[in-house]
Amino acid sequence: MPPVRKIIHVDMDAFFASVEQLDRPELRGMPVIVGGEPNSRGVVAACSYEARAFGVHSAMPSCRAHQLCPQAVFIKPRMTRYREVSQEIMTLFHRYTPLVEQISVDEAFLDVTDNLLAEPSATRLAGIIRAAIRTATGLTASAGVSYNKFLAKIASGYRKPDGLTVIPPEQARDFLATLPIDKFYGVGQVTERKMLAHGIRAGSDLLRYSPQELMALFGKSGRLFHDMARGIDHRPVEPVRVRKSIGSEITLATDIRHLDQVNAVLDEQVLEVAALLARKRTVGRTLVLKVRYGDFTTVTRSCTTAQGFFDAADMIAHLPRLLAATEAGRRPVRLVGVTVANLCDEREARLRRIRQLPLPFPDRPTTEPIYSSNPDPAHPAAHHAAAHIGS
Repeated sequence: MPPVRKIIHVDMDAFFASVEQLDRPELRGMPVIVGGEPNSRGVVAACSYEARAFGVHSAMPSCRAHQLCPQAVFIKPRMTRYREVSQEIMTLFHRYTPLVEQISVDEAFLDVTDNLLAEPSATRLAGIIRAAIRTATGLTASAGVSYNKFLAKIASGYRKPDGLTVIPPEQARDFLATLPIDKFYGVGQVTERKMLAHGIRAGSDLLRYSPQELMALFGKSGRLFHDMARGIDHRPVEPVRVRKSIGSEITLATDIRHLDQVNAVLDEQVLEVAALLARKRTVGRTLVLKVRYGDFTTVTRSCTTAQGFFDAADMIAHLPRLLAATEAGRRPVRLVGVTVANLCDEREARLRRIRQLPLPFPDRPTTEPIYSSNPDPAHPAAHHAAAHIGS
């Protein structure tokens, strides 16, 4: 029988806001909101715990956050500074184990089953790491310790801020039995509503269902929910995360109603995505258009081609058809985005494209793109003018 894994999930506390309070001591103890201006169309990227006490949370419109907490200090994000601090923290993690999987700018999984300190207690090691973060950066972090990634991540958020929670194997089933269903990995707002409609409110309710029944209700995720309710998660800590998408999106200062305006914004985003693809020497087989209307309803439209999307010209050739499948021009639009997904190596893709060219050359591609639409009402709010590299 393989040894029980020892996994730590470290999550920085209110990271963006905490960095701002660190750099500006006069803000300590004050409600701080990082994101758009209170009178703008922006959203809250992060907020301090002092602001959260008023009901402010990330992805909330900045104007609403100002209504809830008018005394808050609003600060524009400084991503370069946050990445600088993040890099310092991630480098620190590698003093303890080479198995570090960075999930975002402010959180990571560490597999410390065999660690560089030869410390047998993952709980003690988590305490050492949290103290090292505070000494090196002046910031606090919360940590969760368990035998798999799912439980470690749940544990890290259990006693925030500046907390440490341990879920040993013998306590996992009882812990999960009382865990609200919205805390389970992969349960968003839509899935939560469906679960509640079937009387599934906590982990103990999931135990009543077989894998087949859950898969009938929730598709492939049903098997995942079945295993998680039983404390099963075999996913390894992966030091190198595979990049899955490259894109750009923007929340507009005011809603736009005309297609020529939407196309002008999309032209800028296509150039930005093309530059990112070139810089990363990668291409993708799927192009995704995202549109958020004035009422916050969000839809995505996508197409997949065998040839792939190499540059701006490839994207521009397909965007009109994707845009025509939305209601842009008939409904006010507040956000648009372009993403290239299903990434692969540029050289490999170019060789594949060469091999696919038929003779004589046709007037149009021999492989028709596959177009699809996907309403996405639960998509998280975007940051203003945010270029992103997804994983």
